Amino acid sequence: QVQLVESGGGLVQAGGSLRLSCAFSGRTFSSYAMGWFRQAPGKEREFVGGVSRSGHSIYYTDSVKGRFTISRDNAKNTVYLQMTSLNTEDTAVYYCAAKRFVDYVTSNANQYDYWGQGTPVTVSS
Repeated sequence: QVQLVESGGGLVQAGGSLRLSCAFSGRTFSSYAMGWFRQAPGKEREFVGGVSRSGHSIYYTDSVKGRFTISRDNAKNTVYLQMTSLNTEDTAVYYCAAKRFVDYVTSNANQYDYWGQGTPVTVSS
């Protein structure tokens, strides 16, 4: 059974940075494409970005392009979300998700097989 554990969330001032980590266990990490999603209070969960299992394809939603960077370390079974130039609209619970056996990225949350418990990010003005 796959387990995903996010960490690195917290409180940060606008303009600051955070790096989220998602530790994967239970199966072969390199067989899974990984996605990051977020859900702000009162809003639906939205796709932030994702990385294919090979790491060759990385996609971001428009609102985070140029500010967020996704990477994966298959040796450490971990995917990262580096967030810079944070603003209050980035406040949300951030989730990582895994989709097995594909080497592409999908923004459709329903297509992911496993989810972490989420880590909260609060950006203060």
